[in-house]
Amino acid sequence: MSNVQNSPIGVFDSGVGGLTVLRELYRQLPQESILYFADTARLPYGNRSEAEILQFVREILTWMTHQNVKMVIMACNTSSALALETVRREFNFPILGVILPGARAAVKQGQRIGVISTPATAKSNAYRQAIQEINPNAHVWQVGCSEFVPLIEQNRLYDPYTKQVARRYLSPLLARQIDTLIYGCTHYRHLAPIFQEILPSTINLIDPASFVVQAAEKELKLMGLYNNKTTKPTCFCVSGSPQTFSRLSQQWLGYCPSVESVSLQSVSTIGYSRIGEELEILE
Repeated sequence: MSNVQNSPIGVFDSGVGGLTVLRELYRQLPQESILYFADTARLPYGNRSEAEILQFVREILTWMTHQNVKMVIMACNTSSALALETVRREFNFPILGVILPGARAAVKQGQRIGVISTPATAKSNAYRQAIQEINPNAHVWQVGCSEFVPLIEQNRLYDPYTKQVARRYLSPLLARQIDTLIYGCTHYRHLAPIFQEILPSTINLIDPASFVVQAAEKELKLMGLYNNKTTKPTCFCVSGSPQTFSRLSQQWLGYCPSVESVSLQSVSTIGYSRIGEELEILE
């Protein structure tokens, strides 16, 4: 058991979005060792099919099994929405997603809840289902935002175009007079300064990252996996360019991490082409 307790927690996302979860792990569980994987060769996930997402998640979890992780946090809403329940039955370590913790936090704050997420997460209705199971009287509106992740991964946070895009995505939610907004993609926390400029201060902003780490802590203690020994340095691995990830993540980590390139089965590359979209709010 001691060896298992000292094993790392695996965290994965398509890119830098999961760093919001990593920072919460550093803050709430500083004694835990972390293995962070970014599937940068195949991002963004939000425009992929359910079958593709499930394949990617299985490949990542299989690789993490060989790294002897004791738990995995899906720091990716799209994966949590489309693959979590399936892979929980296929792997023998705890796997946590970000959607249920985020939904629980949101219903404590309001009843008119907006969700911004990738198109795949929005179409899955995962947040609406989770929220309305907790509070059937809650109203939920979702907007799929296909442009955010590529803009963040290209470090265009302060580009005027990014603010323009944010206004377009948030406008239909403001028209519904929401009182709470969920960051339905871990990447979106990086855009918080822009959202705070656009949104009224009365709207509660919910970042599921902090709440999934709270859930992880409870799970670790319940299963006797809580580490109380020396922490190992975080191991960063990517399926794409280590240099690009290291350079981009420095501004949020406060240091330039050493990053290893990992080859997963069937890894393919995808460019940052803008995907044409028609803004849709899902009632």
